[in-house]
Amino acid sequence: MNYQSIRQAKAIEQNNKKRLLEVNPKLDEESGIYFLTRIDENGFKYAYIGQAVHILTRLAQHLVGYQHIDLSLKKHKLYSKSNPCGWKIGFLHFPKSELDKQEQHYIKAYADYGYQLRNKTSGSQGEGKAQIDDYKPSKGYRDGIQQGRKNLAKELSHIAEKHLKIEIREDKRCNKVSQKQYEKFMDLLKVGESDEQ
Repeated sequence: MNYQSIRQAKAIEQNNKKRLLEVNPKLDEESGIYFLTRIDENGFKYAYIGQAVHILTRLAQHLVGYQHIDLSLKKHKLYSKSNPCGWKIGFLHFPKSELDKQEQHYIKAYADYGYQLRNKTSGSQGEGKAQIDDYKPSKGYRDGIQQGRKNLAKELSHIAEKHLKIEIREDKRCNKVSQKQYEKFMDLLKVGESDEQ
């Protein structure tokens, strides 16, 4: 990594720290447990509980990462008056020696309070760590292409059903190639329909 890249990364980190401090001005670099919570438009409560040796820096890392919670932060953004369904930030200070125990305690507590957890494990960096949510397999290029086809088929099927009449042209009705192409087109539309059921 060259000097320019390091400078740019540090500038992004500082900007993200400012954004975080706008949500919770009391955030600092001490060790502890942090709480990301949000309530969506339908009243569903979500939470992510994490531990950090340097809370503010760890939260800033979430804003540029690609883990499950990082992507949710990018999608739903941070809480503000104009974004009341965004992620709020809370924290409690604990010494490093207590982080594993406290993280597990608060993950369980938030689950008991009815929050849908965005944590993948029960917390801890060592002993007692257990998986609590399924890991989604990483999506590859082919998965993206396949999903794109399904989305397009669903959209075309909807448009055709509501607004179009699809049939073989009069001059091609007895043409076997045209009939096969018609069947192929209709099968493509069914990909979107079967996904909705």
